[in-house]
Amino acid sequence: MEIAQVLANELEISEKQVKATIALIDEGNTIPFIARYRKEATGSLDDELLRKFDERLRYLRNLEEKKTQVLHMIKEQGKLTIELEQAIWKAVSLVQVEDLYRPFRPKKRTRATIAKEKGLEPLAEILWQQEDMSLQDIEKLASAYLSIDQELNTVQDVLQGAKDILAEKISDEAEYREYIRKYTYEQALLCAKAKDPDKESVYEMYYAYQELLKKIPSHRILALNRGEKEKFLTVYLELEEEGIITYLLQRIIKKETLKKNNELKNILEEALIDSYRRLIAPSIEREIRNTLTEQAENGAIGVFGKNLMQLLMQPPITGNVVLGWDPAFRTGCKLAVVDEIGKVLDTVVIYPTAPQNKVKESKKILLDLIQKHQVSLIALGNGTASRESEQIIVECLKDIPKTVQYVVVNEAGASVYSASALATEEFPNFDVGQRSAISIARRLQDPLAELVKIDSKSIGVGQYQHDMNQKKLGEALDQIVEECVNKVGVDVNTASVALLSYAAGITKTIAKNIVNYREENGAFQERKQLLKVAKLGPKSFEQCAGFLRIRSGKKPLDATAVHPESYSSVEKLLERLSYSVEEISQGGLKGLSAKITDYETMAKELALGEITLRDIVKELEKPGRDPREEMPKPILREDILEIKDLSPGLILKGTVRNVIDFGAFVDIGVHQDGLVHISEMTQKYIKHPLEVVSVGDVVEVTVLSVDIPKKRIQLSMKR
Repeated sequence: MEIAQVLANELEISEKQVKATIALIDEGNTIPFIARYRKEATGSLDDELLRKFDERLRYLRNLEEKKTQVLHMIKEQGKLTIELEQAIWKAVSLVQVEDLYRPFRPKKRTRATIAKEKGLEPLAEILWQQEDMSLQDIEKLASAYLSIDQELNTVQDVLQGAKDILAEKISDEAEYREYIRKYTYEQALLCAKAKDPDKESVYEMYYAYQELLKKIPSHRILALNRGEKEKFLTVYLELEEEGIITYLLQRIIKKETLKKNNELKNILEEALIDSYRRLIAPSIEREIRNTLTEQAENGAIGVFGKNLMQLLMQPPITGNVVLGWDPAFRTGCKLAVVDEIGKVLDTVVIYPTAPQNKVKESKKILLDLIQKHQVSLIALGNGTASRESEQIIVECLKDIPKTVQYVVVNEAGASVYSASALATEEFPNFDVGQRSAISIARRLQDPLAELVKIDSKSIGVGQYQHDMNQKKLGEALDQIVEECVNKVGVDVNTASVALLSYAAGITKTIAKNIVNYREENGAFQERKQLLKVAKLGPKSFEQCAGFLRIRSGKKPLDATAVHPESYSSVEKLLERLSYSVEEISQGGLKGLSAKITDYETMAKELALGEITLRDIVKELEKPGRDPREEMPKPILREDILEIKDLSPGLILKGTVRNVIDFGAFVDIGVHQDGLVHISEMTQKYIKHPLEVVSVGDVVEVTVLSVDIPKKRIQLSMKR
């Protein structure tokens, strides 16, 4: 089956869409560009589906390349048959291709290769043919090989060598391996036991554990892997082998042999049992566990990606002077005040926490900062000493006549960023603690612009992220960041290098060149100026132009998501409907969509696709619309709540901080996130918490139970 047909069937789209999308990818277009500006060609495939498409396309092309390589290598050995060639071309996975190639793959020195070196292959072949032979006939045949090699001292040595050859031959048979792999997956138990049952650990629930392999959820696979890696657990498969042995007996031993030749049957049975136990079973167990781990990782990466997207797409809190507070004990709390656009106004270190306990002095400094800079919002990091810092903040806010509120901000990754080369370059005159406080303040003002500076893997909105393939995780999360940045758009005159580098078609080098050009020549006045940036050629311009915004420039359309390739068509449209381009920057062209009665005809007249025309009209009515405006805003607090204040039945509002396979962690303002188990999310059955909640959602929860010593809070979202 052709690649286009496979993709069409798997993704449930037409072959026309598939071929058009493949052509666009092969031309070097980015996924965000294709998703936004080539909807007519793809039939409006979205970013998520296009990324799946791209990944699957690469896999299928890799599969075709592997088939070609394998066929070439088998042909070189002079062993390629028509049947084998057809089987290889029909294979639908790399595993199937590897199974078919296994008999021809150059092997390391095995018991079978040693037996072949001793010249025992002809004897093994005779036994495999299962001619009618008595025990005496078999021993007579075997004794003829005793003089061939000095290590062959007895008939049993010869027969053992022949059985080793047969065992490897059986283990190399693709059909047998496929059956056994499937049977094992359906029937086996995944088991774990403690290496030391008396040793305490977080893996105690797995010290005597077993579960049907095909039913085990992804998060348990990753937990077992970690327990095994940390040497607390021994993990293994358990399977009744009778079904597999019976299958091999039926496939290998002829009926005549079973009826008439018990001696030959016993030899073959010994060979196939040895083949399964020594060669096939361990190999299949490794394959299955690797596959399960890969599937679990993919699932966890998918959850991590959705969480990250929700976090990045949290709405910015604009128009506030914000005080960022990085809490600590011994080294003091670092404070940084930033203005409405994130410019640093002031930094200071205070010591209200142990061991210094300079509470009175710290309160005075905090109050002075709030009054001096007209601070209206405090962003408090949720790290060490956050609870003690919150107490100080709340006490201070009571002494201020004007309304000042605070938000506890997830500071994950702030310390990673503040010690990075990027932070050093951005804030050369500030130390690590000050940079961290600045980052905490800014991530409240514009989460996306600030969080793109941090390695996505360090943001901590996933599960078992350190146990996964880090390259695969990094690539997947980078794609999510890219999707978010391009959904929102980038102000080319204010964006950092980190933010610009995620715009479609922009590399880190080009991003640096854009900033350098901006610093040397002043703000960009129109999108066409981007072509003057070093290394930003026509193809890069085509990919990035629609995602880069120039506000207050020469052309109002440059501040919108309308691509420059459509400018002339837009100008014709506005002229026909009696609008001016200047009206775009005055708040949008209200009522534009109502003036178009026939989109299909209008699109043809303007040389545009109908879908593109509808997108343009939507954009012109509300130019530069920020999709983050639709997301729930963070909860602003003025007073403190402690875990001891909680009691079963109490109803609170909280913010979802993390979503995992078995539930969601919700911040209810007590510095210890509560867990809403998947069973407490809704009355109906759901497969995954993401069906109900996302990171950043503001939800109403009921306290079910509180364990103060263990700092565990059980919550429910059921009504």
